[in-house]
Amino acid sequence: MDDRPIGVFDSGLGGLTTVKKLAEFLPGEDIIYLGDTGRAPYGPRSRETIIKYALQDAAFLAGFDIKAMVVACNTVCSVAFEDLNETYQMPLYEVVSAPSKAAVSNTRNGMIGVIGTAATIRSGAYEAAVKKIAPRMHVISMACPLFVPLAENGRTDPDDIATLTIAGDYLSGFRESGIDTLIMGCTHYPLLRDVIAKIMGPGVLLVDSGTETAGLTSEDIKERNILSGKKAAGSVRYYVTDGCENFARLASKFLGTDVRGMVGQVELE
Repeated sequence: MDDRPIGVFDSGLGGLTTVKKLAEFLPGEDIIYLGDTGRAPYGPRSRETIIKYALQDAAFLAGFDIKAMVVACNTVCSVAFEDLNETYQMPLYEVVSAPSKAAVSNTRNGMIGVIGTAATIRSGAYEAAVKKIAPRMHVISMACPLFVPLAENGRTDPDDIATLTIAGDYLSGFRESGIDTLIMGCTHYPLLRDVIAKIMGPGVLLVDSGTETAGLTSEDIKERNILSGKKAAGSVRYYVTDGCENFARLASKFLGTDVRGMVGQVELE
């Protein structure tokens, strides 16, 4: 048993998709969440900058004596995960392997799509992960850089004309490509799930990287026997680097519970 908290970080709001599922799968665990909202999005940044930000995010969480860390940012996992793994000896979980495995398991025709930030797509991390599991799979990738700011600004309604227009522009080629499975390769993208589903149609299965990673994380923590021994329900603490009120408003809407007054602002070094 281990009563120390689990740390989760992302560039902004998107990692809450992982936090929400972690809290469901591991209801007795305390979770500390960091959203680097002041420097989001990470996708357009250089490799050097992404690594620098990732190490700063991780150092902040490590200061809480966490027992495990979930890197809930696909961009960081695609670019800087090895650097984090070399720095920290605790269990670290990335958000690429689990959704790739789920996509391979669920595709019917062997054609898988991946959408993500520019850095994630440029890295080829998902293609490599899918091909490692099933070399004959056909993978098509597309960067959707405007999805993160849309999610961060609450523009997630499937009837929002501007959001639908942008999504349609990105995804129209995918819809005609023949894929039957689409990996949402950014933890922000499930916030736009209804929009993406509306464009892609019912014949395409959407794979949520945050949910799949939360499932893998919970299973591994149980296998390691480092579950909390506390009988009370776990708590979640939220930290951001800018915009507490906006984060709390959008987070409350997504999580279905009011987190206003529960978000602290920090500076990272």
